[in-house]
Amino acid sequence: MCVTVYGATSEPVEVDVVVIGAGQAGLSAAYHLRRRGFAPYRGFVVLDADDAPGGAWAHRSPSLRMATVHGFHDLPDFELPAADPAAPAREVVPGYFAAYEAKHALPVVRPVKVRAVRPLPDGRLLVESDAGRWSARALINATGTWSRPFLPHYPGHFAGRQLHYADYRGPEGFAGQRVAVVGGGASAIQVLSELAEVAQTLWVTRRPPVYHEGPFTPEFGRAVVAQVEERVRLGLPVRSVVSVTGLGPSVAYRRAQELGALERRPMFDRLTEHGVAWGEGEERVDAIVWATGFRPEVTHLAALGLRSPGGGIRLDGTQAAADPRVHLVGYGPSASTIGANRAGRAAVNGIVKLLGEPAMAVR
Repeated sequence: MCVTVYGATSEPVEVDVVVIGAGQAGLSAAYHLRRRGFAPYRGFVVLDADDAPGGAWAHRSPSLRMATVHGFHDLPDFELPAADPAAPAREVVPGYFAAYEAKHALPVVRPVKVRAVRPLPDGRLLVESDAGRWSARALINATGTWSRPFLPHYPGHFAGRQLHYADYRGPEGFAGQRVAVVGGGASAIQVLSELAEVAQTLWVTRRPPVYHEGPFTPEFGRAVVAQVEERVRLGLPVRSVVSVTGLGPSVAYRRAQELGALERRPMFDRLTEHGVAWGEGEERVDAIVWATGFRPEVTHLAALGLRSPGGGIRLDGTQAAADPRVHLVGYGPSASTIGANRAGRAAVNGIVKLLGEPAMAVR
């Protein structure tokens, strides 16, 4: 929808609920809002920073194929159509999200970059953006992590090429080089499985990798989520769900193993002009790929004072403990495709409990 028409007036547009972000968690929340009777555009609106549907999937490397996606769960009431395993995930999933928005007539307004959310004296929340302002009774934040890649600091200076996984676009351009891949998660394994076919790789992790033997059963999944939930309940900085599951027998993992790319080295002490070093020993590399994860994008919520003394945002389910009007989905234990779906439903249930049922259901 054209943002110059909706939300760009001098006075804030009043709605019951604003959803920030149209990735998996945001679309799940939007579906449940519509299903519970909130009217599109009048009762709720979804503000998305991107130019087109897809969320973080639209920004993934073209080399990430559907066969190597680290798990994907359908959005509620619409299955992901069967896709060619060799098809790029950055094309398949955004196409699916676009179809989902259309199928359920979701009120997504884009591109809208939210700058800040502030409390108003009348008890509402003011959402300020580069495309206007909205006033809401409740907020669902679904901004994910992709826009906040984490780059650790190490002393020294490296003269070669450095990039974060967020900017990785496949093995092209690395042929014949020696590349250090830093990180112990699924992203690092994907990069290793691709680069080791065309380059020499050096795998470096801060801690020894954790391997999960056997299937990812529902019981195992619940135990993993419980570990992440505990940190969120305590208001500590969140860990990703994937960081707790360990490395399993994925397509990318098996390929990296076949290529001999999983000989892990401990974290180096410093960068040098031509590589990385441990004590007196140095390894020369041409490039470094930092597959070191992401942090939640919640800077626009700073004025609400949600952070706890522990440094994170303490949640009760999806609800911010410091402000019952605010729900975070795709955060902490819900930062996975199945978790995002469940969190969207839980957040809407919480908002209905707070605001009451809409006067008239809109189907």
